Formats: sequence, C-alpha cells, structure tokens
Amino acid sequence: MQAIDGRAVQATAVEHELAVAGYARLAGTQTLALLGAPAAEDWARFAASWDDLGQDLFMADGGRYRRRRFATFEVVAGVATRKPHQPHFQSRDFNRLNGGVQRWFEPVTDAVADGPVLQAIFARCGALFTAASGRPARQPWHVELHQFRIEATPDAEGRPTPEGLHRDGVDWVFVMLVGRRNVAEGVTEIGAADGRRLGRFTLTEPGDGIFLDDRRVLHGVTPITPIDPAAPGHRDALVVTFRAP
Repeated sequence: MQAIDGRAVQATAVEHELAVAGYARLAGTQTLALLGAPAAEDWARFAASWDDLGQDLFMADGGRYRRRRFATFEVVAGVATRKPHQPHFQSRDFNRLNGGVQRWFEPVTDAVADGPVLQAIFARCGALFTAASGRPARQPWHVELHQFRIEATPDAEGRPTPEGLHRDGVDWVFVMLVGRRNVAEGVTEIGAADGRRLGRFTLTEPGDGIFLDDRRVLHGVTPITPIDPAAPGHRDALVVTFRAP
C-alpha cells in the first residue's frame, strides 16, 4: 500500500485505510498537518528530547543498542491524564525475546508529555481509534508511550524490533519516525497473521507515520547499519499504543 495521497489528509481517510488494510501510512507532512500548527512549531524541541534517553538494560540478547523512555496515560475523549510511573510488561506470547518480566525505564519528561506534539497525538489518535473501534467517546483508553533510539556502530547493527515481526498485544498502535542519521535499512514490514506480506517500506522523513490495527496485522523493522562506517548512526522513533482497559 502506498502512502495516502495528498499533502493534507482527513482522519476519515486514515480510518478507511485501517478498516480496509489494517494499517494506514502517512508522509511526514501529512502527519504534521493532521497534528496541527502548534505541534509543527514545537517539533524541533520535541525531536531534541531523543538526545536524552536512558539505556535499555533489559535486552535479553545482551545488546546495548537501544535507548528509551516510557510513560503511561489514560486518554478519555482526547484528553490525556498521566498515570503513576510503572514498568512496561509484555507476555512472552507477544514478545518472545524480552517478554515475561517487568521492565523499568526512565520516564518520559513532563516537558515532552505536556508539549503540543504529544498532546495532539493523544487527541488525534484517541478520536481516530475510538471511531475505528465503534466505542463510546467517553470510554477510556490505556495508553503507553515509548521513545526509542536505536543505535548502530561499525561493529554492531541496531535492531529496532529484535523480537521480529510481531504484535504488541494491544488494540491500536501509532508509530512515527522522529529522525534518522547515518543509517541504512530500517525497513518497516507489515504482515498478516497467516504469514502474507502486506507492506514493505522505509520511514525516511521526520513525521512519517503508521497507524496499525494490532489485532489484525503484525509489524517489524529490519536492522540498521551505518552508511559511513567511520561514524555511528541512529534511528529515533515514537511508539504509542492504545488498549481498552
């Protein structure tokens, strides 16, 4: 599936693609247009926060190529209320590599969580996923927010999804590229539960995004390697998941 046509995009077009294909892909300019002017104006500050992520010490493969911050929220009618900091947990049914343990990560800072970009994402995704689910507008969502930086060096590739093609074990997922520097590959793959490939493309520009029906499709990203072997590289991404509590 190609990205949705047109510079501007309506939420109804995204909802239609989710219903038909199980996922919808937006170009960065479309994502920022959907999020609104305040988010676009705050983008540089938002993206700079990826330079201050803590090391992920829970990689069962022994890798030290991932940095992250994490937070949880309740979203009702587009309004997000932050929950007390808690560990991230996935069962081994959904994460064979790192599942089955409580993983504590440094929290997303209040400045980032309360900023225009994330507040717009909570509002737009909340409305979109509520409509796509056919849920009453006042029913809450449990939302988990992940800031990821995957690092690649001349001696070691970075693995955005070391668990492979997978589901997150939620209802809906929004993935957005924040930036990439000196890296090749990092190809996003979308698959069906029966093994069919549904899509394969690379998020290259800041704001490039994907909305996913996690109940229907699997997703993964291929490892990254430095383009210039004399210098390190990284891929920064935001992942926001919505689950009916």
